[in-house]
Amino acid sequence: MHKSIRTAFLNTALVTGACLAAFGAHAQSTATQPVSWELQVVRDGQQIDSFSGTTNVGQARTDTHHNKVQNRVGCADQPAGDIDLQRTITVSPTHASADDITLAIDAQETLQEDSSRVTSSGCKLPPVPRQVSGSHPGLLLKPGEWGQWQIIDSNPSLAYRVRASLGSSTAAQ
Repeated sequence: MHKSIRTAFLNTALVTGACLAAFGAHAQSTATQPVSWELQVVRDGQQIDSFSGTTNVGQARTDTHHNKVQNRVGCADQPAGDIDLQRTITVSPTHASADDITLAIDAQETLQEDSSRVTSSGCKLPPVPRQVSGSHPGLLLKPGEWGQWQIIDSNPSLAYRVRASLGSSTAAQ
């Protein structure tokens, strides 16, 4: 009987250990699940920029793109007034499964108005840059399907088209 109790105890310990190991592996694989994502910046219906990456659930990736523009200003319409139209996007997958993926997105943009200003004598003034920022705490997506987040409704219209899918663990950055 002593041997039976010891065998039962060992079997229980083995099963418990196997369950804990499986649970730990599942928790670890969920926490480090890589997500491949793509974000398109759409201004007034036209794609003007894009970002992409593979980021593990619980981590974040930040990318900054620069677009230096030179405006023509003054009465002589001379090139001047350089502006760095900077765009910084941070994408952080917060959940990923075969059914849905949730991304937290933070954005900071420097925009330039499309119309130029003029003085009373008709001389061009440089456009005034405008700072825009937004945060979406949980954009819910179906894997492989496009979703959209509207940042600005008009003047200009600015939206982010986003899609994501489960990535491979070797591609995570």
